[in-house]
This record gives sequence, C-alpha cells and structure tokens, in this order.
Amino acid sequence: MVNYGFVIDNRTCIGCHACTVACKSEHDVPIGVNRTHVKYIEKGTYPDSTREFSVHRCNHCEDAPCTTICPTTALFTRSDGIVDFDDERCIGCKSCMQACPYDALYIDPNKGTAAKCNYCAHRIEHSYEPACVIVCPTESIVSGDLDDADSRIAQLIASQNTTVRKPESGATPNVHYIEASEEMLDPAATDVTGIGMWTDQAFGVGHFAKYAESRIDSADTSSMIVQLALEKKARQAAPRDQAIIRDVMERLENESWAKRSYDQPSKGVLWGWEVSTYIWTKAIASGTYLVATLLMLAGLVEMTDELWWATLGIGIGFLAVTGIMLVIDLDRPERFLYVLLRPNWDSWLVKGAYVLAGYGAVLAASAAVLLLDLDRELLIYLAYAGIPLAALTGIYTAWLFQQAKGRSWAKDGLLPLKFMVETLVIGAAVFVPLMQRDPLVVAAGAALLAVAWIHDKQMVRKPQMEPLL
Repeated sequence: MVNYGFVIDNRTCIGCHACTVACKSEHDVPIGVNRTHVKYIEKGTYPDSTREFSVHRCNHCEDAPCTTICPTTALFTRSDGIVDFDDERCIGCKSCMQACPYDALYIDPNKGTAAKCNYCAHRIEHSYEPACVIVCPTESIVSGDLDDADSRIAQLIASQNTTVRKPESGATPNVHYIEASEEMLDPAATDVTGIGMWTDQAFGVGHFAKYAESRIDSADTSSMIVQLALEKKARQAAPRDQAIIRDVMERLENESWAKRSYDQPSKGVLWGWEVSTYIWTKAIASGTYLVATLLMLAGLVEMTDELWWATLGIGIGFLAVTGIMLVIDLDRPERFLYVLLRPNWDSWLVKGAYVLAGYGAVLAASAAVLLLDLDRELLIYLAYAGIPLAALTGIYTAWLFQQAKGRSWAKDGLLPLKFMVETLVIGAAVFVPLMQRDPLVVAAGAALLAVAWIHDKQMVRKPQMEPLL
C-alpha cells in the first residue's frame, strides 16, 4: 500500500519561494492565499544572526482531523495516503480550518470553498512528482512513498535527524523536517513582527480578519512599552539611579531574540459573531424548555397553557434564529442541505443538525397538542423525548469544538459540562422571569443573558487568535 509524504530539508532551503509560485501556477491559487508557503525565522543579534527557512503545507496526516470534522466528506483520505478535497461538496463551514493543527487550509476567495495542498494528485496519477518538488532549485522538498524502504524519502527519514510538527496532536503527520529548530517548530516561540507581501488575506477569509491585523500590528507592543517606560524613568530618575536603568536598557537591547519575519497570510477569526450567537440562541431555545420540563416533572411547577405557549414559543423562535445563524456563517449557504443529504456521520456538525431537527420536531408536536386542544398528558410524553434532545442541543457544540484539534477548545475535557451548565443557567434566566414576572427577577435574568453572550463571544474568538504555525 502506497503512503505518500514529504521531507523538507531545512539545511538546504534558501527561502526562494519557488515552491509557492509553482503551486500557485499549477492550481491557479488566488492572490492572498497559499497552498504552500515559506516561513522565516531570524535568531541572534548582529553580527551573529541567522535566518532559517521552512516550507509549510498540508501534512497529509494519517489520522487527519479535517476529514473527521468535515460534515459533507468534502475532505477525504485517498488509498495512497493523500488527503484530498472535493470543492463540489464543500459548504464553506470552515470547520476543517479549525481542526487542522497546521493551518494548512484556506477558503478560496473566488469559490467560497475550502482548499489546500492535495499533493498534486493529478500529477501523481500520471507518474509525475508534485510541482513544488520539480521546481525546488536545491531539492529541499522530497516526495515519495514513506512505506517503500527503497525510496529516497524513506532512506532520508531512516538516516537523518527528522521531526514532525506537533506530534502531540495525534494526527500522525506525513511531512518530515530535517534539522528544523525548536523556534521553527513551536508556533508560540516567536511573535509575528511585521507585515510583508501577501501577509494578509486579500478577501478576508475570517469575518473578523481585522483582529488578525491588530495582532500583527501590536506584536511588539509589550517590548515597546517597556522601552518607552524605561526611557521616561531614566529621564526622571535621580542621577545615581540613571546608570542602573540605562544598564537594564542596554541588557534588553543586547538579548538574543528569535522572531518570525515572514509567514503565511493571516486568516483572522474564522468563526465570528454568527457562531457565538448561535451558541447563545440555542442555549435559550433548549435551556428554557429543559428547565420548564424538569421542574414540571419534579412537581415544582404547574405548567399552564400560557406558560406552555411561552416556553414553546421561545424554543421554536430561538431555534429558528439558531438555524439562520448556522446558514449565514457558511461561505456557500445555498448548500446548507448537504449537511443532511451528504452527511459524514463522524462530524458533530451533522449529528448536531439532526439533533436540532429532532428537538424542533418535539417542539412543533407540543405546539400542535396545544393548538388542537389535545390531551395535555401528551406534553408529558413528549417531554421524555424532548429533555434529552434539548440537552444534546445545548451540548453538542462542545463536542464539535473538541473535534477542532487545531484550537485549544480540543484540550478542554470539561467543555461539554460547561455547555450543559450554561444551558441550564440561561434556561433559568429565561423561564423563572416567565413564571414570576417580577421586575427585579426580569432584570436579573436579562443580566445573566448578557453575561452569557459576552462569555460565548470571548470563548469562540480567543482560541482563534493563537498562532498555529
């Protein structure tokens, strides 16, 4: 069985970008996005300074998280180990971009669908090597069958000190680097310190790409503040203290730093206000019904028709808003039905869509019982199905976030519990004022809802500001 991969030789890469240009030409990649790119790291202080180059692209992982989270199997692993994509199935949900630990995917600004390095599969099928391999002037990019012991790539891995990026991700990447420095491998080891050609997504893949620009602009802010503060302190200090302060300034200036001087375009926040809003609205839709039915079954609340109508109205209304938010967030919203019609059952986007549909059906059936003046006992029977569906409605996004292996969400094992607690708190914040109608209770409920909205917004956005490469 063939298992294709790459070896990148950091010893010989000269940072010429021939691979990037060849890839753009081969696949007609738009300006502002790249399937392969070169990262620069500068270390040391003059005259003992160095610059390291390293080629980045899809790692064609053996356990690729992008294929697991993709709701429509637009991303898939071929029998030869190449992780390929079908943009005719892609709905532009950007979940694959959140799942990839290597920031290898982008949204094509012309098509609104995800794309990445596909190992030039069309060339491989005709016994040609990928375009980047052919064009590299120093032969720093080596492709081939990792499982063939006689291949050059397998011999390089066996004879050289190679490493992979983020082995802790569990993805088992198939791009191996020869003598890559720790600063190059660790995305947290260097800050983005400048803006160069093509360092910003031309069409703004993320709805909040401006936040990525702010991050770049402020990358050196902390060191600048320290320097300015010390200069001001030196001017105001007593003469005997000025020497000490200036000595500290000199030591800071002479420290050796590693910095990232060139990297791929920033993608900004991929899941913005639409996602944080739909988390909040579905917590209202599910939490209100959940709290109401649990209190009813516990004998703590008598559900009158008025209270039932209010509960079901809120549930149906906010569930509808949730669906609208989900569709709006897609870059190909006209394909939203693909989630149901072309499902990948490994993805929590698909499971969540069916959970929402099931919960919506329970709400609609309950409303029909009231509307047709049927036996109210039916509402209790429906609650036995509605309670677990309401709970899953509130929780399932936590499991989706845990499938987003590229972000820190995936490391939070308590995320489902946190979502459940938030759903119940939000449900109480809505249902209790419905029962009591006290102005203070209503104000307290509104305050809780506001706090939950702010929390959801920060929870969604913050992990997306962390560099992946």
